[in-house]
Amino acid sequence: MTKTLDEAGLDLIFRTARTYNGYTDATVTEADLRAIWDLMKWGPTSANMSPARIVWVTTPEAKGKLAVLTSATNADKIRKAPVTAIIGMDMEFHEKLPRLFPHVDARSWFVGNDALIESGAFRNSSLQGAYLIIAARALGFDTGPMSGFDNAKVDDAFFADSKIKSNFICTLGVGDPSTIFERLPRLDFEEANSIL
Repeated sequence: MTKTLDEAGLDLIFRTARTYNGYTDATVTEADLRAIWDLMKWGPTSANMSPARIVWVTTPEAKGKLAVLTSATNADKIRKAPVTAIIGMDMEFHEKLPRLFPHVDARSWFVGNDALIESGAFRNSSLQGAYLIIAARALGFDTGPMSGFDNAKVDDAFFADSKIKSNFICTLGVGDPSTIFERLPRLDFEEANSIL
């Protein structure tokens, strides 16, 4: 028989899960962040490239440093959230492919091909960011993914002297229900799908 989550699990991760704009005072520990990583890392990426690199912003100083690089609305959310994850993408992810994808010379596919590196890093770090959200929800946390920040300035502030670029950011904690909007509609199957 096929394994599946029960209805409560499906609700937890998708159907009743929401994007939060604020959080309770509940603590998020380093052990919690490690647990999120230890789940999300198993999500598939192309050639197992795993380009996501995460900075977990937890201290008031780091929150302030990030907040000034975002829109005013996002700045307030970041300052108040227990944690904000900066999901970055390693533009030298291919250097780890001999270990992560050892059965062929996958590194050679990317060396000197900046366009392929860029598209691979962006697509797959975005996937990993989605896995972060799912892993956090599965472990009882809530999230608030967002753009609305200056990527170049965030890169300078948090990824200086590296080949990592920011993709998106995501607040994390135990959500405060008073900070969510009414559930917004989604497209029906017929509006967004075709079967050939």
